[in-house]
Amino acid sequence: MLDILYQDDALIAVNKPAGLAVHRSKMVGNAEAFLIDVLREQVGGITYLAHRLDRATSGVLLVARSSEIAAALGEQFMGRDVHKQYLAVVRGWPEPEAMDIDYPLPSSRETGPRRDARTSYQRLAMVEVPIALGRYPQQRYALVLAEPHTGRFRQIRKHMAHIHHPIIGDCQHGRGDHNRLYKQYFSCHRMLLHAWRLTFAHPVTGAAMRIEAPLDAAYSALLQRFDWSLPA
Repeated sequence: MLDILYQDDALIAVNKPAGLAVHRSKMVGNAEAFLIDVLREQVGGITYLAHRLDRATSGVLLVARSSEIAAALGEQFMGRDVHKQYLAVVRGWPEPEAMDIDYPLPSSRETGPRRDARTSYQRLAMVEVPIALGRYPQQRYALVLAEPHTGRFRQIRKHMAHIHHPIIGDCQHGRGDHNRLYKQYFSCHRMLLHAWRLTFAHPVTGAAMRIEAPLDAAYSALLQRFDWSLPA
């Protein structure tokens, strides 16, 4: 059963689990299950994706109950009227504490033309763990709040890697040695990127909506282990 965060006659907000593909595509290959199919069985009736999350990413996903509502939500995303906040655990301690990453990115085809892409981040917490890796006897990690202002393919993942603070568990843009460290020492086998909050206007009533998705057990256990807390 999927965790439904909000539901009415127009839309549904789901807390997407990490590792579950949203829909069939060439990017996910031969996945056994897809969120959109599971949700249709769970709620009954036709559903339409309003936006997408990477398979490895967890968190708030909006689904419309009609093509008209999906189009209306899509216009908000395209118009950059949706405010998105993600939580990410990254390698190192990003400096400065907060900044805008303004770095053009290609589409899903890495050889395609680069387009404007901007992400803001704020460092929320830091930790140093006494585990040797490479030439360092201790490893540094940070919890960041990332806010994408554009919607490019894997934008947050690519931007954090661009500033040399890749997200833990990112197999495409991260560091394999640190990903393995988290599996071995912290029993964490997922990418630590979570779509935490989504703020938008209800497509029917116009009411201000803020949907927040709780962290899963693996992510929550890390925060507890590092004595990290989330902002209000």
